[in-house]
Order: sequence, then structure tokens, then C-alpha cells
Amino acid sequence: MSTYQEAAPNAGHRAKVIAEIGCNHKGDIDLAEEMVMVAATVCRADIVKFQKRNPKELLSPDEYGRPHPNPIFAYGPTYGAHREALEFDVDQHRRLKEVCETYKVDYSTSVWDVTSAREIVSLDPVLIKVPSACNQNKELLEILAGEYGGQVHVSFGMTTRAEEERVVELFERAGRADALVIYACTSGYPVAFEDIGLGEIPRLIASYGSRVASVGFSGHHLGIAADIAAMTMGAMFIERHFTLDRTWKGTDHAASLEPDGLRRLARDVRHVFLALDAKKDEILPVEKVQRDKLKKGQIKWTS
Repeated sequence: MSTYQEAAPNAGHRAKVIAEIGCNHKGDIDLAEEMVMVAATVCRADIVKFQKRNPKELLSPDEYGRPHPNPIFAYGPTYGAHREALEFDVDQHRRLKEVCETYKVDYSTSVWDVTSAREIVSLDPVLIKVPSACNQNKELLEILAGEYGGQVHVSFGMTTRAEEERVVELFERAGRADALVIYACTSGYPVAFEDIGLGEIPRLIASYGSRVASVGFSGHHLGIAADIAAMTMGAMFIERHFTLDRTWKGTDHAASLEPDGLRRLARDVRHVFLALDAKKDEILPVEKVQRDKLKKGQIKWTS
């Protein structure tokens, strides 16, 4: 067994690539469906992920009525209107799940509030994600632990060690820690390489690997080198934001991968996984031909 397989909680299983479409669809359901198709067929992602919010529940009246902090990215005159413009209702999410099934890729969604959690639970996806911003919402976590049978993935960006422990303990009390996946994450858009913090992956494995289903990595950096390193350190899910055009309006596009970037990431995850194992034999069949041809003139060993 390789070092990688020994470190990973799900020994011997390839890391899965999650294309985080999020709100990069610009509120256009046809564009969202196209992005599913591209992520599944061109990029060969394993999972696509959206986001679900109830803006009036999530935001205070003051927050709802304020202008967007970066007006250049706004899809409405207020932050609340901006968020509403980017939302799909539960029937549209049901449709997106069906599109995912058509293209043989798993559908998932991040939920930001209690109403959204219950709506997405009703669709019974393979997994539901809790973003870093919401990982201390106890009621939200209890709903997912108690009313949903799939995997619950929780990002640990901008989260203290004590807050991490609260999340894991909540799922342990509910008897659902075996369905919990926790993510190393730095919450920034984009994140500088010195702030990515890949060392959080082995720390989370050492602290929680025997208590949770597995550990993942959610990245908001540039390029794909850090993602491949994350896999070699034991991350079993690699999540990256996905867009068709990084110049589109919106705060997430700059930290997203375009189709060729996501395609290369999914390709490299598959190839590097195959390369990580130790040799199956002392002399592999591919080496035997070269050994017979090249290994000449050796001194005869007598002992």
C-alpha cells in the first residue's frame, strides 16, 4: 500500500473532482444546464455543485436593502435583489438534478440557510455541502444530520479548531459522523499560494480521520498544481469553482477554472492516482525488456 493510500481515510479510492458551478450561471437556467453538460462531458468532473439560498432568511433587512459592496458585480440594485437574481427555485434544482443524471454526473448543492436545506433534502442528492460561512449554524447542521440520509460535506474555511470540533461532535451525537466529509479550505477569492494551507489536510486527517468519512480540499487559488498536491496529501474530494469564462460578471469567476483547466485537473487527478502506488513487483513487465537489454556486464556477486 502506498503512502498516499495509508494517509487517505478512504484508502485505495481515487479523489473525486467537484465542479462548483455555484452562482456562475448568472441566474440563467439554460446556461446552468450547458455548464453541467460541459463539466460532465468535456471536463469529466465527477460531481457538479450549485448553491441554494433564501436571501430574505439569510440576510437582515438592512443587508438585503444595501447596495452590493462591489457594484460592478451586481445583478440588482440592492444586495438582496442581486442574490434573488442568482437564485433557482427548488423545481429548477430538480431539473438540474435530472440534467446531471442525463450526463451521468452527480448533482449536489451548498445550502446557506434552514429553508434551503430542507428544500434540497427533498431532492435527495448524493451529497449536500455546508459552506464555510454557515458551518456554525447549529440548526442547519442538525437538519442535515437528522433529516437527510446522504453525505454532508462541510468546509472549514475561516473556522477555529474549537468550531471544527463542534461540527464533528454534532454529527457524532447524531450517529452520522460516518457520513461527514470535512474540507481544508481558505476563504478568499482568489487565494495567494502562501495562504492555501495544504498542511491542513494531514492535520485534519490526523485529528479526525478515524471519526469522519473522509477529508476533502476546497480551493480558491489559481492553476491546478495545488489541487494535485492536495490529492497526494490525502484529500478525497477536490472542489474548484467552475465557469465558462473568467471575465464574466461576478465575484467567483476570477477564482474559477474554465473548461480546459477543469479538464486538465480531472485528467491529472486520474493519472496521478495511478502513479501514486508502489510497484506491484520488484521488476515490472515493462522493465523486464529493458533489464534484458541494458543490464549488462554486472560483477558476479558471491555473497
